[in-house]
Amino acid sequence: MLDLRRLLILRELSIRGTLAAVAESMSYSPSAVSQQLSLLEKETGLELLRKAGRGVRLTPQAEVLVAAAGELLDVLERTEAAVQASHSEVRGRVRVAVFQSAALALMPTALREMGRRHPQVRVEMVQREPEQALHETWARGFDLVVAEEYPAHAAPWWPGLDRRDLTQDAIRLALPSLADAPWPVSDLADCQDLPWVMEPAGAASRHFAEQMCRSAGFEPDARYETADLQAQIRLVESGNAVALLPDLVWSGRTTTCRLLDLAGAPRRTVFTAQRASGLASPALDALRRILDEVASA
Repeated sequence: MLDLRRLLILRELSIRGTLAAVAESMSYSPSAVSQQLSLLEKETGLELLRKAGRGVRLTPQAEVLVAAAGELLDVLERTEAAVQASHSEVRGRVRVAVFQSAALALMPTALREMGRRHPQVRVEMVQREPEQALHETWARGFDLVVAEEYPAHAAPWWPGLDRRDLTQDAIRLALPSLADAPWPVSDLADCQDLPWVMEPAGAASRHFAEQMCRSAGFEPDARYETADLQAQIRLVESGNAVALLPDLVWSGRTTTCRLLDLAGAPRRTVFTAQRASGLASPALDALRRILDEVASA
């Protein structure tokens, strides 16, 4: 009989790409990972790995085992959800990944409500960029992800994830108050010669902002770069920059910024996703329901 632990190590290798990354994700030493994979090869009588440069690649036979390991994990997750559902009260642990503005605007109220309604559920939250968080949820690093999707920039799709939209928020041009920076701006095109603050290159919001500026006829002067939206707000409020910011960042706070609507009224979509094999989990269902309530409010 095949050893499930070794199958899971092989699956992790297919996801992570290197023995060192597998060792880090599973809290093993690289030598232990290598040893377990060698034992799996002896166990199956198959060549599972071939050298490729400084790394390794999986053989077709290894890919068959990886697919089987994924199916076994789905069965185990469905079984765990069924056991949880057999209890009279909602209990368990939920690992959730969120992006920054959701962590600030949605999660505090959602966590409070989970604690009040379902005190036997332990919710663990980590802030992650949406693309990474979606991949990690598919790879079973998280149980649930709260992610975002910008117009004309679809979020990554991973098989077996159940996606549900939470809310949409408008994206607006954020300007300093006239007292802080008396820039004569009436629309996006007027920002051609102004300094911008944006998220790092590669972020969906950065791509969206650059495309909006180019559609308005100019290349933005992205003088300041930070993934921290609170830092972006402070740079705008202090008269140092302009930015395109979604409405959720203003939740629970006041601002001196001027906010101008953009042509076409673009909106960002905020959604949750979890593995379909865990849909019967009462704890996950409870958290998603509460997030729906908070987003609607």
